[in-house]
Amino acid sequence: MNARDAHRLGTSEELPAEYREALTAAQLVPLWPHMRDALPYDAPRTRTVPTLWAWSKVRPLLLRAGELTPMDKAERRVLVLSNPGRGLEQLQATSAMFLGMQLVLPGEVAPNHRHSPNAVRIVIEGEGGYTVVEGARCPMEHGDLVLTPSTLWHEHHHEGKGPLIWLDVLDLPVALALEVSYAISGAPQAQRPFQSRYAGGGLVPVVHGHRDRSRYPVMRYEWRRTQSALEALAAGSDRGTPAILAYVNPETGEDCMNTVAYSALMVRPGEEVKLPRISPSRVLHVVEGAGDAEIGGVSMSFERSDTFCAPGLARVRLANRSARAPLFLVIADESPVHRKLGYYEERPE
Repeated sequence: MNARDAHRLGTSEELPAEYREALTAAQLVPLWPHMRDALPYDAPRTRTVPTLWAWSKVRPLLLRAGELTPMDKAERRVLVLSNPGRGLEQLQATSAMFLGMQLVLPGEVAPNHRHSPNAVRIVIEGEGGYTVVEGARCPMEHGDLVLTPSTLWHEHHHEGKGPLIWLDVLDLPVALALEVSYAISGAPQAQRPFQSRYAGGGLVPVVHGHRDRSRYPVMRYEWRRTQSALEALAAGSDRGTPAILAYVNPETGEDCMNTVAYSALMVRPGEEVKLPRISPSRVLHVVEGAGDAEIGGVSMSFERSDTFCAPGLARVRLANRSARAPLFLVIADESPVHRKLGYYEERPE
């Protein structure tokens, strides 16, 4: 059977009423009336729609939340970036990613806890903040990527001035779908300074004759290093070829987190790039610059600190609006889940 024959499938209404009642009483459902919902032809259907969350709208509402809700009534003061196609109440940006803008005010501490979902923080604004992960004090500066993997203790502190704000990316929808989502609170952690032992690409430390095989040897990826590496990569490659670097575990070369992949993209001044057409959905956060995007036929313009998403298999085009300054973005995508389950797919443009 092909797509032209799909309308010939039987419907529930065609079945006798007493038969439908008997099915319901036995907790049974006929598949054929729902076949094309479960198995659409040619391409999957998605409820994720291209959506832009403008920083100019998010920031004042987040600051207002700081006035309305003290930390002891919030635990985590977060505004959720919900995708309207999935339903705002579902708290989902995509099928596998939760996004939240989190605010910590000067002198506040978001208390120590741990939870089953994996989380990553992309710092947007503020100085003097840090996250403590399993005792390691990780500074939080603009553009930094800070990991808080599943079940690891973490707490957030702000000892500077002005608001501290970052973008949270969690695989919460995955944990909820599998019914494994939970959190546990704990006492404040004893702290030690964060020290990165990875000085450069291709170099890993050897301790007592052995290399570190930790699943998460790096908890903080500094933006200043990422930006320098992107600039070097872009200078040595052709225009039109996306300058992309993946955030990886330096010991294994694998994705830095096990359910969501992260990468950093530089678009040269005046340049337009097309991203590969892939099955996982993407979230794109603007670290520096401004530009225009076309996602699955939907056009949008974006500014510094905006966040937007692209559904799986959508065609994604990005253009740097500036003729003089580069555009930098951090991208999160669901490819680790797709690859592990055998669903990952790339399609030609």
